[in-house]
Amino acid sequence: MKKSRIMCFLCMLILTTLAFSGCAEEDSQVEVEAKAEETQSLPETFKGESEPLGDGIVYSWVTLDAEENPSAIGVNFTELALSGLPEGEVVEYILPLPEEASATAYDHIGIDWNPEGHEPQGIYDSAHFDVHFYMIGQKERDKITATEEDMANLEKEPEPEFIPEGYVSTPGGVPRMGAHWIDPTSPEFSGQPFGETFIYGFYDGEMVFVEPMVTIDFLKTKPELTKPLKLPESYPTNAYYPTSYSVRYSETGSEYTVALEGMTLR
Repeated sequence: MKKSRIMCFLCMLILTTLAFSGCAEEDSQVEVEAKAEETQSLPETFKGESEPLGDGIVYSWVTLDAEENPSAIGVNFTELALSGLPEGEVVEYILPLPEEASATAYDHIGIDWNPEGHEPQGIYDSAHFDVHFYMIGQKERDKITATEEDMANLEKEPEPEFIPEGYVSTPGGVPRMGAHWIDPTSPEFSGQPFGETFIYGFYDGEMVFVEPMVTIDFLKTKPELTKPLKLPESYPTNAYYPTSYSVRYSETGSEYTVALEGMTLR
């Protein structure tokens, strides 16, 4: 009888152990699947090819959210890129965007290095980068000559709903860019030093680029800046557009970021 009871106890112990083992394996599998699902739902950043800039490098990128929609787009350049830059002449660096950025409104990025700044003098005459996010391709940009026969296209007023809140046009235009529209309430127009600002560009009545501008001196402060954008009521095409922009420095990678963020389908 005693032996029979012992055998029964051992059988129950084995069955209980197997049951717990099965539950543990099932729980472990659930945890693995949960972690995999969590990883898949995290935002993911896709980088373009790196290009030389000064003594460093620069590259474009786009971040997609959990639904694979663009949430941010921008450029990163290393701290070394602030040294070894060309002197005395404006140089443009063209950056293609990753293919994952196709749902945004932007075709490519052009970074203009202005070692002596540009007009208007007394405001934008500090060494700075103009980071153009172009909505048109380079062949279309080539058609913008900013010469006499092209002035009508530069001066054409957009429909009111396409003009960003509070922005006004500046005279003339720039070849391969268009007419520049500024925010007259920006600090640089009230006697404060120019550090960073945000420009819109139009040609033939349509928005063709947006442009964060940032000085070398401002970048050297290693900023952590994010600003909401003044937006138009409407856009000419259905795509993802930003609601804010940022200029940041990362100690981890010793990199600067200039980005359009808060992308929204409009």
